[in-house]
Amino acid sequence: MDLSSELIHSLLPIFLVSTLGANVLTVGLIEGIAEATAHIVKVFSGVISDFLRRRKILLLLGYGLAALTKPLFPLADSVFTVFTAWFLDRIGKGIRGAPRDALIADVAPEKIRGACFGLRQSMDTVGAFLGPLAAIALLFIFNGNIILVLWAAVIPSAIAVLLIVFGVEEPAGDRKKHHEHAPLQWTALNRFPGQYWWVVFIGALFTLARFSEAFLVLRAQQMGLSINWIPAVMVVMSVAYALSAYPAGILSDRMDKKVLLAMGLVFLIVADLLLAQAATIVMLMLGVAAWGLHMGFSQGILATLVAETTPQELKGTAFGLFNFISGMLLLFASLVAGWLWDSYGFRYTFYCGALFALLALSVLAIKQISTPRGSMPFASSK
Repeated sequence: MDLSSELIHSLLPIFLVSTLGANVLTVGLIEGIAEATAHIVKVFSGVISDFLRRRKILLLLGYGLAALTKPLFPLADSVFTVFTAWFLDRIGKGIRGAPRDALIADVAPEKIRGACFGLRQSMDTVGAFLGPLAAIALLFIFNGNIILVLWAAVIPSAIAVLLIVFGVEEPAGDRKKHHEHAPLQWTALNRFPGQYWWVVFIGALFTLARFSEAFLVLRAQQMGLSINWIPAVMVVMSVAYALSAYPAGILSDRMDKKVLLAMGLVFLIVADLLLAQAATIVMLMLGVAAWGLHMGFSQGILATLVAETTPQELKGTAFGLFNFISGMLLLFASLVAGWLWDSYGFRYTFYCGALFALLALSVLAIKQISTPRGSMPFASSK
C-alpha cells in the first residue's frame, strides 16, 4: 500500500500545481487536512481495537478503503476531486494505523521492541522508496503522462488487501476479554502515566518542526528538475529513511532514546538549511537525504516510547491519541509552510522549520540535563 500511495504522492503536488492550477497554500491545506484526518481517525480505530481485541478486521477495513480510492486520482478533473480521494485514502490510513502499531506491540518481545518498530518503519519505507522509483520508470515508459502513471497505482493497492486477508494473523489469547464499559471513555486517560504525556509533548514538537514532504517535491520543481525525475526526491528521502530506521531502532534498545531523538532533530535542522540554500541538485538531494535520516531517527523511536510507557490493554488508545495530537499539529505546520511559501518565498518555509526543530532540540537538552543520573525517564509501563 505504501508503494501505491507514494507513487501517487510523489506526483500529487505537481499534478495539483501544474495540471489543476492549485497554489502552494492549497497544496499545504490538502496535505494538512488529509494527514490530520488520518491521525484523528487513529484515535477511534485504536480505542475500538482495544475494546474488540481485534486488530485484523480494522487493518482490512483501512487498507480496503485506501485501495478503493486509488482509481479516483487518475479520474480527477478538479482540485476538489483530488482532495476527496486523498481525504478518503488518509481515512483508510487512519483506520489501520493505530491497530497495526498495537498489533506489533502485542507480538513484539519486550527486549527487542525498539528493533521491531524500527524494522516495521524500514519495511514501511521500502514501499515508500519503490513507489517514487516506479513513478520515474513509468513516466519514462508513458512519456510523462501522469494520468497513466496514476492508474498503475491501483495494482499494488489491490495486492496489499489480499496480503492482509491471507498473510496477517493476530494473537488469540485475549480475544474473549471485552471491556465491560463503552469503548471510548475519557477516564481511560487517567491510566496513562506522566512519562506517556511527556512522549506526546515531544512528539508534538517534532510534528511542528516537520511539515509535509510535498514541499520537498515542490522545491525540486522550483529548482527546475524535470518532471520525469521529480519522484527521485521521494526515492532519496525514503532510502535514507529505510536505511536508518532499523539501525536506529536497534540502538534505541541499547542507549538513551533522547540522544537518538536529538540526533534526528540535528538531521532535520541540516535538511532545512540545505533545502533553503540549495543552488544545485546535489545540494537539494543532500537536504532531502538528511530529511530522511531525521525520519529514521525519530518515527520508530517515538512509536517505541509510546509502547513502553502505556498499559498493555490500552496500546491502541495510546497510539491513537498520540497520532491525533500529531495530526492536528501537522495540519497547522503544513498550512503555515504553504502560507510562508506563497507570501514570502520558499526559504522562509524551511527556515521556520529549522527554528521549530531547534526549539525541540533545546527542550530535549533541558530534559536531559534535568533528569537525575540513574533515573529512567522512559521506563516501561508494567
